[in-house]
Amino acid sequence: MDAPDAPLAALREQIDEVDSQILDALTRRLELVSQVGEVKGRYGLPIYAPDRERAMIARRREEAQGRGLSPDFIEDVLRRCMRESYTHEKNMGFTQQAPDLGPVVIVGGAGQMGALFGRMLTLSGYQVRTLEKEDWDRADEVLDGAGMVLVSVPIQQTVEVIGRLPALPPYCLLVDLTSTKVAPLEAMLAAHQGPVLGLHPMFGPGVDSFAKQVVAYVPGRDPDASEWLLDQMRLWGARVHEVEAHDHDHAMGLIQALRHFSTFAYGLHLASEDRPLDELLALSSPIYRLELIMVGRLFAQDPELYADIIMASADNVALIERYHQRFGQALALVEQQDRAGFIRAFREIGEWFGPYADRFLTESTSLLAHADTTR
Repeated sequence: MDAPDAPLAALREQIDEVDSQILDALTRRLELVSQVGEVKGRYGLPIYAPDRERAMIARRREEAQGRGLSPDFIEDVLRRCMRESYTHEKNMGFTQQAPDLGPVVIVGGAGQMGALFGRMLTLSGYQVRTLEKEDWDRADEVLDGAGMVLVSVPIQQTVEVIGRLPALPPYCLLVDLTSTKVAPLEAMLAAHQGPVLGLHPMFGPGVDSFAKQVVAYVPGRDPDASEWLLDQMRLWGARVHEVEAHDHDHAMGLIQALRHFSTFAYGLHLASEDRPLDELLALSSPIYRLELIMVGRLFAQDPELYADIIMASADNVALIERYHQRFGQALALVEQQDRAGFIRAFREIGEWFGPYADRFLTESTSLLAHADTTR
């Protein structure tokens, strides 16, 4: 029987040649993306066009099916290409939605989120200044003529910092980026007689672009005066979602405070059990590995930030206490070996999720496949 080395080498050489052609095609694609970004910037079009994306994905899936390729595989490749495209387009700049606006002052602009907004506003043609804690003795100078003041400081300092602001021009838009909204909005309305807007970016400062990212906004005073900023973020590719301040804070209790606390408690339990992490990873299924990844990533970040998020309000503490009680109810079903009660509760929860349960199953299957390939 012939040795496989020679035919394998020949086939691998052909694969290498195809890979090189793929790189050439991807390079050309990004060149075209740059041209698209220039056109969008010139005509004030958002970098994220959901209808175009859906139609393109549907066509390519159909073409893949006709060629005997997996449509899911082709969609995965294209979505990764599009993510890179959004990042690339961002660097082409954006149409300035408020060309007559005075300087934008970011209080805390040296922080990660403040710096992210500073970069995006600069790419959009605005003059950006920063005001840091060592600059308060010249705050009047930095804030002179400001068209917008954006407060991006730690949660526990936000209200105090807003209260320290000197009198702003009456036309100046005052905005905060805090993950709670009731207290900061009240503080801004008390400190400034002009337009006020509350923002909460639902993402971290490490994102490649604003494409598909959600920014929650809470109107404060004179909403027409802040519409340019919402339009500017839409051009960046963001999805802006209006919400009332109290509704926002209650939702954040579930989405952020409770979730982060649960992750913290699970990490505390894992560390206390003290099993070798390498062993857990070696024995893990894709979904458990993904869970470990989501738990572990929390502890690679700033503990002060998460302490502030979890302990931001008495409402958060009350929510966590209710979670603790329900955890005890669930534990009682297991302790009592109440299999029928467990199944009944399981089905009731499934009914609450409704059609989202099947949708989440499909989405998680795709995520798990990706996680398994990166092991």
